[in-house]
Amino acid sequence: MVRFIIRRLLFGVLVLWLISVAVFVLFFVAPHDPARGIAGRLATPETVALVRHRLGLDRPVLQQYGHFLAQLAHGNLGYSYYNSESVRSLIVSRLPVTVSLTLGAAVIWLVAGVGIGVLAARRPRSAVDRGATLFVLTGLSMPTFLVGLLLLYFLFFRLHLAGVNSFPGGGYVPFTEDPLLWAQHLVLPWLTVAFVSAATYSRLTRGSLLEVLGEDYIRTARAKGISERRVVYRHGLRSALTPVVTQLGIDVGTLLGGAIVTENVFGLPGLGQLAVQSVTTQDQPVIIGIVLLAAFLIVLANIVVDLLYAVLDPRVRLS
Repeated sequence: MVRFIIRRLLFGVLVLWLISVAVFVLFFVAPHDPARGIAGRLATPETVALVRHRLGLDRPVLQQYGHFLAQLAHGNLGYSYYNSESVRSLIVSRLPVTVSLTLGAAVIWLVAGVGIGVLAARRPRSAVDRGATLFVLTGLSMPTFLVGLLLLYFLFFRLHLAGVNSFPGGGYVPFTEDPLLWAQHLVLPWLTVAFVSAATYSRLTRGSLLEVLGEDYIRTARAKGISERRVVYRHGLRSALTPVVTQLGIDVGTLLGGAIVTENVFGLPGLGQLAVQSVTTQDQPVIIGIVLLAAFLIVLANIVVDLLYAVLDPRVRLS
């Protein structure tokens, strides 16, 4: 087990190094002049040369990359070109919003998606199964921004006109200030993300559980007289959750890197909104910081998923 963890960590470090190389080449070596883009189109050649020197772009490429890696190792991601604030402080200030959105939505889509998938798998070709199929098709067919706008219209705008203000239309309140207002402002964003994702998890759970329930050891458990509920939930579901956990690692890692659509629809000041603002203003250091953070979170989530396989399915052997 220890060897497996070490191997996965080393592989994750390798992936992150390759991503750092790709980011460096894309932003600093690609056939364009970053100094010209930072200085502006009307800048004089002397100004462009000064910017190039301050950024170290006049040094050999290997020295530039070495400096780039050294800065990353110390957590120094540079300063924003837009407001001269450090990239690390910008990301740290926005990260709690994205984490709150991701974890809350993940709980909802796991409970709803896995629950609907189990009900459909226990009664295949029944009315429950057909209803689950309709839910899956609806969820997979509706883009996230449309779900968000519909929720804003019916649960915020229409209720607000009726004098009910239970669901705020946007904004964010830190958990440390008021937990109740924190949850109240995030209900609609949670439902937006969870509705689309729950459809995927429902389909995965149903298909995987149906396959597991046809295995020999499940038939043996039934032949021994074990109750159907215990067979499904204790023996079948545990093994069937393997693809669900795989998808969960990908989705959580991706959302932690920034839920761009949802954060912009509801005006949440998270990493997704920061990414859109940085691309609009061509704030290169912030873009680099968000890309590297998203890559790190996705690699970390996949390592955690690999470790959970052995816990969920005893047939998995880590060698």
